Amino acid sequence: MERVAGKVILLWGWRRALAAFLAGAVAALGQPPFDFFAACLIAFPVLVWLLDGSASAPGERFFRRVFRPFLTGWWFGFGYFVAGLWWTGNALLVEADLFAWALPLAVFGLPALLAIFHGLAAVVARLLWSDGLGRIAAIAFAFGVAEWLRGVVLTGFPWNAIGQAAMPVPLLMQSVGVVGMTGMNALAVFVFAMPALLASPKGRLAGFGLAGLLIAAHAGYGAWRLSTADAAPETLVNVRIVQPSIDQTEKWDASVRDRIFATYLDLSARPPAEGAPAPDLIVWPETSVPFILADRPDALVALGELVADGQTLLVGAVRVEGASQAQDVRYYNAVVGINAAGETYDAVDKIRLVPFGEYLPFADLLGRFGMKRLVQSVSDFSPGGPRRSIETADGVKALPFICYEIIFPGIAGYGDVDADVILNVTNDAWFGNTPGPYQHFRQAQIRAVEAGRPLVRAANNGISGVVDAYGRVIDAFAIDAVGVLDVSVPRQRVEGLGSPALAGASFLVILGLWSVLTCLFSGYRSD
Repeated sequence: MERVAGKVILLWGWRRALAAFLAGAVAALGQPPFDFFAACLIAFPVLVWLLDGSASAPGERFFRRVFRPFLTGWWFGFGYFVAGLWWTGNALLVEADLFAWALPLAVFGLPALLAIFHGLAAVVARLLWSDGLGRIAAIAFAFGVAEWLRGVVLTGFPWNAIGQAAMPVPLLMQSVGVVGMTGMNALAVFVFAMPALLASPKGRLAGFGLAGLLIAAHAGYGAWRLSTADAAPETLVNVRIVQPSIDQTEKWDASVRDRIFATYLDLSARPPAEGAPAPDLIVWPETSVPFILADRPDALVALGELVADGQTLLVGAVRVEGASQAQDVRYYNAVVGINAAGETYDAVDKIRLVPFGEYLPFADLLGRFGMKRLVQSVSDFSPGGPRRSIETADGVKALPFICYEIIFPGIAGYGDVDADVILNVTNDAWFGNTPGPYQHFRQAQIRAVEAGRPLVRAANNGISGVVDAYGRVIDAFAIDAVGVLDVSVPRQRVEGLGSPALAGASFLVILGLWSVLTCLFSGYRSD
C-alpha cells in the first residue's frame, strides 16, 4: 500500500487532476441507486494521498500555497458531482428545441460550482495538515463544514451529501437522529478516509480502532432503535397515493389539460381492494392540477363529487393571488386541501424555489442577455410564508414539503415537529428513469428519520410511497408505474436523543480542535 500511496502522492499536472476527478466519480457510487459505500473507502484515501503531495515550496506566498490543494479538492468535487448529478441535464431535453443549448451548463456547470465547496474543504484540511491520524481528523472536519455550507449558501443545494453514503438502509439511518446530517457528513468522511493510514504505520492502530468503534456504534444504535419499534402500531390514516405518470411534454399542454385532470379523477375514484378500508386521505403529486383551480368552477365541482364525507384531498396545484390583470399578481407552487364540499379550505406554499426552474435569479440583469426560466409553467413563482401543517378532515396534521424542499437537513425538526405525518409531493418526471428519482427518494427517507414521523410521498412518475418513522418503506410504486397505492400509515412519534444539530456541531468542534492541536504539536510542516 505504501507503494500505491507513493505513486499517488507524486502525481503532478494533468495526471493529478485526472486522479482527483476519478476518485470523486468513484465516491459518487456510494449514492443511490448504486449504494456501493465501499467505493468511498477507495476514493477518500486517494484524496488524502493527493493532499499529502500538494505541499508547497518553502517561502511561497499564501495564495500559491492554497491553490494546489484547492485545485485537488475542486477536481475531486467536480468528478463527484458530474458522476452524481449528470441526470439534471435530462430536464433540458424535455423541450430540447428550446433548452438543449443549456445542457453543458447543467451537466458540467452546476458540478463546477458545487465543486468549489470541496476545493475549499481541501484548503482548510491542508492548512490543518499533519502526519498520521491528525490529517484524517482535518479532512473530516473540513468536509463536514463544507457540506454544511453547501446546504445554506445561496439558498443551498445539499443534494447527495457525503454522509448519505453511510446510510444505505434503515438500520444505518438511525444515527442521523443523534448527530444530524452535519455530524453524519463528518463521521462518514472520517471513516471513509481511514484506509489512507495503511500506507504508514503512524496512527494506524488507533485510527482503525476508533473507526471500528464508530462503525459498531453506528450499526449498533440502529439495531437497538429498530428493536424498540412497535411491531404493530395502530393506524394513523388510510392514504391513497395517485401516481399517473403523466408525460412531461404534455404537462402544460392546454389541449390535453382536461384529459390529464380526468386521469387523476378516474384513478382516485377506483374502489379499494376487497376487504381494504376506503382511504381517509387522497394525495396527488406536485402541480398535478394542470390549470388554475379558481378559474375552473367545474373542476371544483368534480373534486367535490370525488371527495366523500370524512375524506380529504391534498393536491399539488398552482395558486394565484391578485387579479389577473394586475401587475402584482403572484403565483405559488402549493399543496391545496380540498374537502367534500369541493372547497379549497387550506393551502401551504413552497418556500424554497428552484433557481432557473421556478424563478430566474437576478431577472433584470439576466433578462437583458435573453436568459429565461428553463421550465415551462404559468409564470415565475413567489416563495410562500412560514411552513405549517394542513389538518385533514379527521384531524391528522400533515406537514407539506414540495419537491426538493425535502432534501434540506433538519427542516422537519426531530420529535417535536407539529405534525403527525410528513408529506412530500414532487414531479421527478423531468429526470426520467435516471439516478435522480432514487436519490430524491432516499433523502426523503432520511428526513422521515430526522422528523421521527412517517412520510407520505406522491410523485408524478415515481417514486411514490409511504415510509415509516424509522425510514422503512411500507409500500412504494416503481418508476413510471401507473395506479393508486392504498396504504395504512402507522401512528408513530419517535423521540430523538437531545439536539442532533447541537451534537453535530459539537462533533465538528472536536474534530477541529483535534486537527489544530495535532498540527501545532506534531512538528509537521505543510510547506
